Amino acid sequence: MVKDVKFNIENIVASANLGIELDLYSLGRKVSDIEYEPEQFPGAILKLKEPKSSLLLFKNGKIICTGCKTEREVKLAIRKALEILQKAQKKR
Repeated sequence: MVKDVKFNIENIVASANLGIELDLYSLGRKVSDIEYEPEQFPGAILKLKEPKSSLLLFKNGKIICTGCKTEREVKLAIRKALEILQKAQKKR
């Protein structure tokens, strides 16, 4: 007989495609919250404080979002990442 097991969602992993190519080198220089060390990892890492999450950014425009606990947080994190990327593109 199987009992109901209680569980908590601690970490959602979600992927998205922006449909654009990203200049990771430029983003790493312009945005303080983005780490880019191509010798260690082929993508850039954007860490957000709210919602607490990390987003892996790849040159081909794909994003992997980790650390969120709800679908709403994932949407918010991706939206914030897009805002950060758009602002960085406007900087020279």
